[in-house]
Amino acid sequence: MTQRTKPPFRADQVGSILRTKAIHDARAKHEKGEITDAQLKAVEDAEIIKVIKKQEDVGLEAITDGEYRRSFWHYDFYGMLDGVSVEMSDHGIQFQGMQTKMKVLKVTGKIDFAPSHPMLEHFKFLKAHTTKMPKMCIPSPTVMHFRLEPGSVAASAYPNRDAIFDDLAVAYQKAIKAFYDAGCRYLQFDDTAWAYLCSQEELKKGRDRGLDVDHLQETYVACINKALEAKPADMTITTHVCRGNFRSTFISSGGYEPVAESLLAKCNYDGYFLEYDTDRAGGFEPLRFLPKGNKIVVLGLVTSKSGRLEPRADVKKRIEEATKFVAFEQLALSPQCGFASTEEGNVLAEDEQWAKLKMIVELSQEVWGK
Repeated sequence: MTQRTKPPFRADQVGSILRTKAIHDARAKHEKGEITDAQLKAVEDAEIIKVIKKQEDVGLEAITDGEYRRSFWHYDFYGMLDGVSVEMSDHGIQFQGMQTKMKVLKVTGKIDFAPSHPMLEHFKFLKAHTTKMPKMCIPSPTVMHFRLEPGSVAASAYPNRDAIFDDLAVAYQKAIKAFYDAGCRYLQFDDTAWAYLCSQEELKKGRDRGLDVDHLQETYVACINKALEAKPADMTITTHVCRGNFRSTFISSGGYEPVAESLLAKCNYDGYFLEYDTDRAGGFEPLRFLPKGNKIVVLGLVTSKSGRLEPRADVKKRIEEATKFVAFEQLALSPQCGFASTEEGNVLAEDEQWAKLKMIVELSQEVWGK
C-alpha cells in the first residue's frame, strides 16, 4: 500500500486552524474601528502565509488558509450569498454548556452565488502561496436549510423553507464551477446536518422547528447530488460530518447507522471525513455501506478538542478495526474536526495542535507506507 497522490490524502485535515495572537488582536481592533479593512487584510495575509508554511513543514499534502479570515465556519460563506443575511438574534447555537455568538440566518431574497463572492479571492490567495494541494472548505447546502428557523424566509422570495432547495442547489453548482475556474481541485462541504439526523434530541428540536425530519435524508441527498452535477472529473469534493465543535464542546451524539446508507451510498461525494474520536460517534459498522471502489473514508481518530496526544498504537488498532467493514485502501486519517470552527478556537495550545497534525502524517506513513 502506498500514499495517495490525489485527495483525500492518507494524512489529511478538516480545515480550520487555531487563530494566532496577531489574528485575534487585529480582529478585535477592527471590530472597535481602530484599524481599517485593508489593515486587517494585511495581517490576515501575513499570518496565512505563515500557517501555510507550517502545514507544509509538518508534511501535509492538503493545505488550507486555516479559515483565518472567518468568524464562523458557516455563517461567513452563507452571508456572502445573494439573498442571504446573517443577523443578530436573542440567542446563538446551543452547545453543551455554552452558546455561540447570537446570530441567525435569514433568507431575504432569491438565493444565488455571485462571481463576486469574497471567498473566491480567499482561495486564490491560498493557491498562490502553497506548492501543495490547496483545499477549500465551505458549508454544505443542507446545513443552511437545517439551521433556518420558523419565519426566517421572506415570503416574497419563497413560500416556505422547503422551497429553497432548487435555487440552493443551483447556487452551489455555480460555486463549484467558480472555485474550479479559480484553480480549486479539492473542495469540501462541511456538514452538521447528517450528524443531527443521527441524534434523537436534535431530531426532536428539528420537529419543534417545523422541519419534516422523517424525509430530510431523501431531500438532502437530492440537493447535494444536484449541486455535485457541476463537479468536473478532475475535481475532488468531500464532506466532513460534524457533531458540533465550539470551544471544545459539542452538540449531538449518535452513531452513523441511521444515515449511513443515504450518506455513504447515495450521496455522490468522493470522500467522507467522519468523526470517530469518542464513543458519541458509535462504531465502524455503518461503514459497510461505503461502495467498493474509489470513495474514501477519512477516519477522524485524533481529537481536535484537547491537546492530549492519542497513543499511536491505539490509533493503529482503531484503523485495523475499521477494516472489518471497509477496505484498507479506502481509508485515510485526519483530526476529528478542525481546531477552530469559530474564531474562538478549541481549548488546546498551538504547539499541541501541530503535534497532532505531525503525528497524523507520521502514522499515515507507518500504516500505508511512504
